[in-house]
Amino acid sequence: MATDLETLTSDLLGAVDAAATLDALDAVRVTALGKQGSITALLKTLGGMSPEERQVQGPLIQGVRESVTTAIAAKKDALDRAELDAKLARETLDMSLPAAAAPVGSIHPVSQVMDELAEIFADLGFAVATGPEIETQWYNFTALNMPATHPARAMHDTFYLQTPTHDTRHPHLRVVEEARVLRTHTSPVQIRAMQAAGGDKPIRIIAPGRTYRSDSDATHTPMFHQVEGLVIDKGITLGHLKWTLETFLKAFFERDDIVLRLRPSYFPFTEPSAEVDVGFSIVNGKRVIGGSEGWMEVLGSGMVHRVVLESGGYDPNEWQGFAFGCGIDRLAMLKYGMDDLRAFFDGDARWLKHYGFSALDVPTLSGGVGA
Repeated sequence: MATDLETLTSDLLGAVDAAATLDALDAVRVTALGKQGSITALLKTLGGMSPEERQVQGPLIQGVRESVTTAIAAKKDALDRAELDAKLARETLDMSLPAAAAPVGSIHPVSQVMDELAEIFADLGFAVATGPEIETQWYNFTALNMPATHPARAMHDTFYLQTPTHDTRHPHLRVVEEARVLRTHTSPVQIRAMQAAGGDKPIRIIAPGRTYRSDSDATHTPMFHQVEGLVIDKGITLGHLKWTLETFLKAFFERDDIVLRLRPSYFPFTEPSAEVDVGFSIVNGKRVIGGSEGWMEVLGSGMVHRVVLESGGYDPNEWQGFAFGCGIDRLAMLKYGMDDLRAFFDGDARWLKHYGFSALDVPTLSGGVGA
């Protein structure tokens, strides 16, 4: 029996050593250790032996099994290394070839214009203020001189959020608070800024951010971006407003031939109020900001209404101010030539690749705010 085991071991180890491929080595493994393999058959004979025979033959058969298993594992490692060496020898990489450019993200035009606005107004001494996008009706309407019957509060224009709560003294009773709204403009930030100032300090802020109205077409979307400007001080006049807007628009469009026209208008939170038009010229059949061949409305403005000053905690007999507001998306369209506002929010990577900006295009007044 011992002689037979020595012969079997020698034959199997020879077959392992002779295996030139992984497939050939696996065939040897199956022949020796598979369900019908020669070593497996020997292991099955242990059940029919006497205890004395099993004590002698068991270790011998297990020794053969371990020798063959170890040899197969060592041969597999050697074949794997040889195959890897051959693959590395076959495959070459020309390091002189140009590498494909890695995909680079783009800055959205709205984000770029917001940065441009912040840069321009920072040079004029304005700070950037923010506020919540879910507002109370008092901040969004009432404090801005819009009574309960004002048409701007109509449900077809405003997104209302009903918020039922429970009375803490009577948990089984549901108490419905006044519905909050998705802010329809960034003007509530003006009230919050005045309250934060305590009613006795000058204010110079811009308030950029998202706003919401129930409207959707080529020039309107349910969510859009606005920027509000607010100045509160003593002795503020309409002349200060006009100079500020002229300086802003010349810096933003980077042209000195910007011409403004103020038309009387009505806004509940300013008195007097004015729509601001900017002159444009026709170049190659397209409107280009600058000159005075035609007029295009760009923003609304006016002197802050007495009611709004009082809502913010300021004495209207002592303090005056002006405010203005415009759509950031519209400014981007006018400056960079987009035709459809809806494309701003489609998430089309091709559109963003065309109109987007590099992360290195940081607006500066010295280098030009435009990219």
